[in-house]
Amino acid sequence: MEAGRLESWEVMKNIWILGAGKFGQKAAKTMRRKISGAELTVIDKNSATCSRIEKLCFKTVCMSGIEYLNRYLKGPDNPDLIIPAIPVHVAYEWVKIKLAEKNRLEIIPVPDQLKMTLPNVFKGEEGGIYMSIADFICPDNCPEPEDICTYTGKSRPYTLYKRLESIQLDDFDSIVVRSRQISPGIGGYSPRALFNALDSIKASNSPVLLSTACRCHGVMHAFKVAA
Repeated sequence: MEAGRLESWEVMKNIWILGAGKFGQKAAKTMRRKISGAELTVIDKNSATCSRIEKLCFKTVCMSGIEYLNRYLKGPDNPDLIIPAIPVHVAYEWVKIKLAEKNRLEIIPVPDQLKMTLPNVFKGEEGGIYMSIADFICPDNCPEPEDICTYTGKSRPYTLYKRLESIQLDDFDSIVVRSRQISPGIGGYSPRALFNALDSIKASNSPVLLSTACRCHGVMHAFKVAA
């Protein structure tokens, strides 16, 4: 099941950007240019990086992005958009914290038989995996067209987030947070997408495959939840 929808970025006025590295800075500059009057908050745990961002006149919080989400994300309607630009599976890390309040989470490896069916898989942390339809480094300015790859000019074999939503493996529930492109090279999701994923996980009696994915790239973790 797909967790959450994202409205047009043109009406977004409150945006959180997790990470102030190359992609976080690109996202901040792009959003400021595209959305007049938007409140942009850039969160990064590195103090030197925060100082550089502050000089660019962005609202900056020097804190771990996951810690910031845990502390300040209170509901599905604020902010309008979250742009993850840190090298972790943000949805998974946030869900882990929320589940730990009342449940015990048992991390399990993504099953090998599933990994064999997914594109260009490579190992992540805590038994997770990264995957990509592309077997090359995509250009930063890819507009993510619906049907074709702008790099090769060939048809995309399938849409990755839809492929992940359709997984049927033993008794696993596959829950997907779709990352929607906001501008070439920049993707994000609404808080509602995270809360919908959390609600689906809490309602499940099965082991969970939690993914975040766009049309071409994704990350997945597997776990069980016990009371």
